[in-house]
Amino acid sequence: MKQKYILPLFLFVQITFLQIISFFPEYVERYYSNGLYPFISSFSRTAFGNIPFSVGDFIYFILIFFILRWLWIKRKTWKLHWKNNTLHILSFASIFYFVFHLLWAMNYYREPLFEKMSIERDYSNEELLHFTKKLIAKTNVIQSQITKDNSAKVVFPYSQDQAFQMTLNGYKNLSDTHTFFRYSNLSTKKSIISLPLTYMGFSGYLNPFTNEAQVNYMGPMYNFPTTTCHEMAHQLGFASETECNFIGFLASVKNENLYFQYSGYSFALRYCLANWERRNKPLFDQLLKTVHPGIIKNYQESVVFNANYKTPLETGFHIFYDNFLKLNQQKEGMESYSKFINLIVNYYGKKNYEL
Repeated sequence: MKQKYILPLFLFVQITFLQIISFFPEYVERYYSNGLYPFISSFSRTAFGNIPFSVGDFIYFILIFFILRWLWIKRKTWKLHWKNNTLHILSFASIFYFVFHLLWAMNYYREPLFEKMSIERDYSNEELLHFTKKLIAKTNVIQSQITKDNSAKVVFPYSQDQAFQMTLNGYKNLSDTHTFFRYSNLSTKKSIISLPLTYMGFSGYLNPFTNEAQVNYMGPMYNFPTTTCHEMAHQLGFASETECNFIGFLASVKNENLYFQYSGYSFALRYCLANWERRNKPLFDQLLKTVHPGIIKNYQESVVFNANYKTPLETGFHIFYDNFLKLNQQKEGMESYSKFINLIVNYYGKKNYEL
């Protein structure tokens, strides 16, 4: 077999292997997520964590430059050398795909968190309503404690670099109850590509090659703690957006700092209210009247911010990412972000943890 066919063939071998391994999540959990991956992630966060800028973003810039350069050089050769050019693309894709899964993406195939924590996924309307009312009361109390004025929005008083350091407190407290959420070697960065992320409608992402948690620094600051905690959950090897929203919420509300708690509770409350707006609009209107005006002002802050950057690019990228998630074991696609309410309702309701 000619050497130029090896890597393209290896790509199809990888795809087939992942289709098979998806039926054996317990092996992925044992040998990769709790075996090899912790060493890879710890090394990456140690190596890149103290570098003040996003190494992963720079790697992407360099990679994109060389891809565009190669396409420009080969632009006139496609008619005569289409076969060789296609093999080059498949070879690159094969290497990229292998490194992507080796360094992080095998976590897509691990055991679901609801099984790991023995949490049920279903709940009744009555359970959701009971939880939503408790969540409103809790968020109201914290907003009042911070502002001393029910009508004042919460203004985050810390810098983003300070917030990064403060996240460790929440994860420390959370890991006292659930040891598999233990976090070390902080590697959180303000993304260099925050403006494009904003136009695409995303508040952060994990770079799977450097294990840096990239956070969009442009959005409203009251969201910043929970967004950071969400991306840190990806660093721990949780690939599901549902699970990372759940873990990000827990790490925020377990923090001893009131601003972090407010970030987590207001985050979950917004999803609960949106859930009721879809299910029962009259009940949603009633619930909304019990939410402090200051909390509503924070939500409006997010609405105005997002509206200022709303373009067709966001819709297009969400369609792309929706399909990407569906191809990677997340059948709900973009809807998986909101499914963490299933975990929260059952965690606090049927597991009897204090809100």
